[in-house]
Amino acid sequence: MASNGVAAQQAFAPVLAALATLQGNVEQTQKSQAHDFLERFQKSPEAWTATHSLLQSADATPDAKVFAATTLKGKITYDIDQLPRDSLVALRDSILSLLASYRLGPRPIRTQLCVCLANLAIQMTEWKDVLEVVVSTLGNNPESGSCVLEFLRVLPEEVTEGRKITLTEEQLDARTNELLGNNAVQVLRLLTQYSQSSASAAVNPQLMDCITSWLREIPVAEIVKTPLLSTVINALSSDDSFESSVECLCAIFKETRDVDENIEVIRTLFPRVTGLRSKIAEAAEGPDPDTFKGITRIFAEAGEAWVVLIARMPEQFRPLVESVLECAARDRDREVISLTFKFWYEIKLYLVLEKYIEARVQFVDIFSQLVDIMIKHLEFPVPEGRDETDLFDGDREQEERFREFRHQMGDVLKDCCEVIGVTECLGKSFELIQRWVTTYASQAAGNEVPHWQKLEAPLFSMRAMGRMVDKEENIILPQLMPLIVLIPDHEKVRFAAIMVLGRYTEWTSEHPDFLEPQLNYIIAAFDNRSKDVIRAAAMALKFFCVDCKTLLVGHAEQLEKFYESILDRLPPASQEEVTEGVASVVSVQPIDRLYETLKLYCDPIVQKLMVKANEAHDEKGKLAVADHLQLLTLFIQVVNPYVPSGQENPAVKYCQEIFPILGAIVDSFNGFTPICERICRCWRYMLISYRTAMQPLLPQLAEKLVSGFANSRLGCFLWVTSSVVREFSDERDLVDPATTEAIYQFFEQQCLTMLRALDKVPPEDLPDVIEDFFRLLIDALLYYPHRLIPSPLFGPIFDAALTALTLQQAEPLRPTLHYLRDVLSYGGDNPPTGALEKSPPGIQRTLKTLLSSKGEILVQRILTGLMFNFPKDNMPDASGVLLALVELLPNDVSPWILRTIQMLPAGSVSQNESDRVMGNINKWISSGELKKVRYTLQDFTTSYRRRNVAPRDGLGRLEAARFRFSG
Repeated sequence: MASNGVAAQQAFAPVLAALATLQGNVEQTQKSQAHDFLERFQKSPEAWTATHSLLQSADATPDAKVFAATTLKGKITYDIDQLPRDSLVALRDSILSLLASYRLGPRPIRTQLCVCLANLAIQMTEWKDVLEVVVSTLGNNPESGSCVLEFLRVLPEEVTEGRKITLTEEQLDARTNELLGNNAVQVLRLLTQYSQSSASAAVNPQLMDCITSWLREIPVAEIVKTPLLSTVINALSSDDSFESSVECLCAIFKETRDVDENIEVIRTLFPRVTGLRSKIAEAAEGPDPDTFKGITRIFAEAGEAWVVLIARMPEQFRPLVESVLECAARDRDREVISLTFKFWYEIKLYLVLEKYIEARVQFVDIFSQLVDIMIKHLEFPVPEGRDETDLFDGDREQEERFREFRHQMGDVLKDCCEVIGVTECLGKSFELIQRWVTTYASQAAGNEVPHWQKLEAPLFSMRAMGRMVDKEENIILPQLMPLIVLIPDHEKVRFAAIMVLGRYTEWTSEHPDFLEPQLNYIIAAFDNRSKDVIRAAAMALKFFCVDCKTLLVGHAEQLEKFYESILDRLPPASQEEVTEGVASVVSVQPIDRLYETLKLYCDPIVQKLMVKANEAHDEKGKLAVADHLQLLTLFIQVVNPYVPSGQENPAVKYCQEIFPILGAIVDSFNGFTPICERICRCWRYMLISYRTAMQPLLPQLAEKLVSGFANSRLGCFLWVTSSVVREFSDERDLVDPATTEAIYQFFEQQCLTMLRALDKVPPEDLPDVIEDFFRLLIDALLYYPHRLIPSPLFGPIFDAALTALTLQQAEPLRPTLHYLRDVLSYGGDNPPTGALEKSPPGIQRTLKTLLSSKGEILVQRILTGLMFNFPKDNMPDASGVLLALVELLPNDVSPWILRTIQMLPAGSVSQNESDRVMGNINKWISSGELKKVRYTLQDFTTSYRRRNVAPRDGLGRLEAARFRFSG
């Protein structure tokens, strides 16, 4: 592409300045301005010439040239329509010339230029001899071979990503066949010839990358027939090509996953793969961990690809499974073993099937060894000195990785349990614990526990396998549990022992003879010096109380004394866990003792809550009040008794006692969000747990919700309003009409408050409240459509939804769009399931009357959001609203869309594109294929968004009007 050099250099001067600002040590506002400028530049027509000028400049910095190449790639991908069609040949020749100039690098620029050429080739459909032109232009110079290989590598990748190109599906399919399918044989021949051209070519990593890229187009059976297979495997011996060779081999394995179709290919590959087994020990002992990682990956991914054949022919494929096991066993530093986890999981899925019982028997010894390997790898590292407080030499990231890694190994142990049986696996843990007790227990003194790692690892393995152990297990656990409660008081060992006991509480519930010593061991741990041990004890106590609650039902008073004595010593998370546990014991009390037991546990909480509230003069004190409120909520969540109809619910009786206290707290801290949210959460769980039994509290609750929302504008008061609307709708039994009428009036009062707030405050300042408001409206529309749609508030609420669509956060947009879709469904015959099975004609007329005046604005807001400001997660819901509108009013929507497109900033949409989009929309509407209208608009808005940025001075005629409400 020809360019006026001086003019282009001058045009690029501001771009260079902006790039320097981005990379310089300047204020964030300056960087933001520079970023905005560069984004606008990249989408401008001037960028075509300026990028070429910079890439041809000898003075520009490498970073500036990378930016220019990246910009050119974006222009070709998204803005090709800015150029006359007859200039594309010149553009192609210019890129080829640039590639020749950058044949020796820098590689990032060369790669971007190859991507440019590939994307141009996709869209320049009149260019039929792509491969011939590229090879003849660049292939004659040995130094340009890298350019040819780079282009061949990126071409399949860019064609596969062709949905970002503005071609129709038919055009893209045809072009894919021209560029890839028709060239596959020629590319295979070129790559084979290149691999044999020299010793350096045979180990060129670019060659391996090229083969990997074309594996999706060239049948793998054809590749393994050529010398390329030997080239790839031999390249494993070269440091430069090792990584690319591993990647290529693994890609070949993936192409053979259909084992029946590729059985001959696998027969060729299998001996070549198992022939690499000798490299395992060599790589494991070698200095480069990446080599061991690559070898392990080859065996593991071959196993994953051929897992069906392994299950069918266990004897023949046993060497491969043994190789994967050897990789796991030799991984002293735990760097590569995770690469084998997926294989063990996938082979397990087959071995547990009756059909493959023979293979299961064949591999029992391998999985037995795998258990030993995993438990050994679970061991904490042994410190070089005597200081055991820091096992990872201060490397917290390494410590966190190790902890996560242990849980992944626990999943492998579960797989082993399914293959060789729980008893076998548990027996190995028991044997190791017993061996430690026999060898080292006598040497333990206080916190000095010799070789504690060898005790902690099998304990952790027991915890990991807990989910697989049946409650009826009577072989290993009855021998093991008495040993666990004698574990010495070493922090990590005690922690592991407590976690094991907490994991096996379901088993203990079926073996009550073991309950008391375990519970005493856990209770004693609350006096431990270690915070981790105390946290573990809190978690274990929760599981004991939940799973063994019927065994503890007669010990509620003793448990309450213990609960009250430790509560204040625990961190908030542990307080909640213990509270959840003791609440489970309260929940199974006889109904005639439930009220007094609940009061016994909760009254001290309420008393401390009042003290904390009176002393809360700063943020720390207020947050303490919020944390303490959560304990009360947990009792309400968990204590949910069955009460026969007509009897007073003892839990509701207690709620009536404490409601004035909660109401007073919310009045006192009305502006403090955490406290308001925790109290609203408590009220919400009252409704969820006790449902219509809460009717006596409704007047007081409604009063507090209305005043709380009016004074604070916090969305939490709308959460509870939603629960009231759901639980006391017309559809509920035992709810009289007067109550439902009062509930609807209460709901309307909340709507009035919200609409008045939106009249005074821009929506950008109320995103959280808008989210909660439209979630409330979704419930109200579901249960009260016959009241809400004819209501005078329905129109202002619709206007509020249009205003909410100007937001740019996904959270408030999601319920707003859901509400609009639900509203539109009432215009047809299939409303959401709820109070109406079919929309009455009156409701349909009301809705269509509203849309006749507001529908075009809705189209503008949705299309504007799709083109400019909606987050990606909201796109499907937004296009769903458009589809619902099209289905309801197809003939009205088409002109609304056209007028919206005409209101876009000048020059951002060409007349040809507008005509094409509208032509397709009208065609789909005429043929009744309305879903294709949605896809057409999705493609148009996605393309528009990639090519344009929102104008900094606003959207002009598409700018949203300010919401107004005078009610």
